[in-house]
Amino acid sequence: MSERELISIGEARRLVAHLMRRDPYIYWVDFLFSAALGWGGFCFAVLAPFPSVGFFLALAVAALAFYRAAIFIHELSHFRPGEFPLFRMAWNALIGIPLLVPSFMYDGVHNDHHKPDVYGTGEDGEYLPFALHRPVEMILFILSALLIPLLFAIRFLLLAPLSWIIPPLRPIVWARASSLVIDPAYVRSPHAIRSDPNWRVQEVAATLWAWLVVLLVWQGMVPGKAVAVWYATAVIVFLLNALRTLAAHAYRNAPDHVMSREEQFLDSVDVPGHRLLTTLWAPVGLRYHATHHLFPSMPYHGLGEAHRILKARFPEAYTRMTRPSLRMALVQIWREARTRQGQLEEAGRGA
Repeated sequence: MSERELISIGEARRLVAHLMRRDPYIYWVDFLFSAALGWGGFCFAVLAPFPSVGFFLALAVAALAFYRAAIFIHELSHFRPGEFPLFRMAWNALIGIPLLVPSFMYDGVHNDHHKPDVYGTGEDGEYLPFALHRPVEMILFILSALLIPLLFAIRFLLLAPLSWIIPPLRPIVWARASSLVIDPAYVRSPHAIRSDPNWRVQEVAATLWAWLVVLLVWQGMVPGKAVAVWYATAVIVFLLNALRTLAAHAYRNAPDHVMSREEQFLDSVDVPGHRLLTTLWAPVGLRYHATHHLFPSMPYHGLGEAHRILKARFPEAYTRMTRPSLRMALVQIWREARTRQGQLEEAGRGA
């Protein structure tokens, strides 16, 4: 059976059409609770003695809650222009600006990831063919999370104000330092803005926030420990997201190959996993990533039910793109990369 015959997109759409409506109540309650829990854990960690059990528990709570709240940036990128404007403002005020990841850094960029002629190619900033590369590249990708918060701090503390003063620097900062992607060679298009027309306000706000924190710490009004906790929390968030990202796709596509929509679906991964534990590392519906790629505009609260309906109707397709756990998803891509590397080395020796 060919990949195109494994699933009917039209039939799948009809089966889950009733799950396409966003529920504002779910969005607000989920996000505000996560943000409040994150800031509560953060404050407790700053006040708790280090090292202590209370400190590490608070840090873990802050990181997991901030991670869930931050992942709503993915939902924002799929909102229609002008949809839920107050929610976007609240997200940026409570999470995006304080964590130095305003929503404009994902808006437009992620939408390209879902374009049929961009997904999995060299133009897709959210895709690297890890399964075709050396396994060590996955380790380096995960370890890069240790530096990402520092790079974001530099972006808003230094690069943003410098680009306002030095106009020729502006397009460089936009193209190379304004995107939440996994490909370091990614160059952002000058027009890569979809739903964030006020992105300049977000950039100014993040810059002012960063400098305000520096000033308050310098004046002794905020303890330096708060910055250390912020950095540790951000590192944990990006580590979790790096692991989730590695489990989100099979990453087998060569950069010069344009995949069909069915191929994109089968190259993506659902990890239903444990109802509680899986939502900690893949929150806000991202454990159903393949189903999301079938219907990018479906709200996160409908993806679980869509997965169950479509798995029952297209069992062979869902068997191929479903992994039982994060560990198994990572083991599979690691084994494929090792096998590929072994084949290349053997071919090199034969030559």
